[in-house]
Amino acid sequence: MINLNKIKTYSVRSRLSKVNKGDFASKPVKAKSFTGFLDSLPNILKAKDLRAVSSDIVAARKKNKGVIFMAGAHVIKCGLNPVLIELIRKKVITCICLNGAGIIHDFEIAFQGKTSEDVAENLKTGKFGMGKETADFLNCAAKVGAKKGFGLGYSVANALATTDLANKDLSLLYNAYKYKVPVCVFVGIGTDIIHQHPSFDACATAGGSMRDFHTLVENIRYLNQGGVVLNFGSAVLLPEVFLKALNLARNLGNNVRNFTTANFDMVYHYRPAQNVVARPVNSGGKGYYIIGHHEIMLPLLAQSVIEKL
Repeated sequence: MINLNKIKTYSVRSRLSKVNKGDFASKPVKAKSFTGFLDSLPNILKAKDLRAVSSDIVAARKKNKGVIFMAGAHVIKCGLNPVLIELIRKKVITCICLNGAGIIHDFEIAFQGKTSEDVAENLKTGKFGMGKETADFLNCAAKVGAKKGFGLGYSVANALATTDLANKDLSLLYNAYKYKVPVCVFVGIGTDIIHQHPSFDACATAGGSMRDFHTLVENIRYLNQGGVVLNFGSAVLLPEVFLKALNLARNLGNNVRNFTTANFDMVYHYRPAQNVVARPVNSGGKGYYIIGHHEIMLPLLAQSVIEKL
């Protein structure tokens, strides 16, 4: 029989405690400023991480280091272009990376002020993705840009800038063009609705996307010693592209160390956890993974950055 009278105890006062009352949240009050709200969050776990990412973004820009923003298309179609445009205007974001769907939703917002079709319904009759204007504009932009030696992102941004569209001011790519922020677009052939159309030129699109890969490599050089990489909602494509671009930048003799990475998504994904948060900063830097809906987390992060600038 065990004898509980022989167990050894110690004073809890002598023990390390990871949670301290000084890190607790403040009570909610009326008419609190955003800074007051941010300061009222507990200095624990993801609230602490959110503050850290925000501070690192501000520090990066004060040191003229790169802040690369990567995003899946959902970020655009859930209404966050105005937030990103303000970060462009305030010179917070220095490079943008999108997948092929990103330019689709961005164009449709610029063209008609609305986007995101009912996939399930239109799939029943073969109408899914068969919108004429979207395919014609983007596929034409890719072909024209390819002839001029443009990357795919610049090809679309340039086409938006030189076309009279009713809601152009809401376009992420147009504003990036306006404020001279490079946009890199990485396409998986067959993944986007415009690839179904006869106007699609795979060679022009792939060539433009490859030029954007080289642009990303160039921008990654500016992460060294204090830059920031943010990934919002790309579960596979952009994390994979980023890892190879980082490797190529280092292979070419660039010292890219001691920067911050942060992945924001609604669930945990293996690929961004490894290729954004962990592996790139193994030799120096910090990585964060924060889970939450983009339409909440991106405005929170952006506002916290704007307040500190």
